[in-house]
Amino acid sequence: MALVDSTGRTVTEVARELGISPESLRSWYRQAKADRGEGRPGELTSAEREEFKRLRKQNAEQAQTIEVLRKAEVFFAKESDR
Repeated sequence: MALVDSTGRTVTEVARELGISPESLRSWYRQAKADRGEGRPGELTSAEREEFKRLRKQNAEQAQTIEVLRKAEVFFAKESDR
């Protein structure tokens, strides 16, 4: 990021010099800007992305727990009717 900002060269030029894909460098550059609070409105920081990832995993685990409890409820309801 510093190479792009300090030299005034384009992301493509810097990527070519470093031997990496311009798309990768552009993505890293955008993410670094977002992490510094300079991103576009609504763009997520790395910390926010990690939090979303953690919350999605937690949500999936809770959905599985709810499904197991529903199945147990049905099972025990049938058993109590016998």
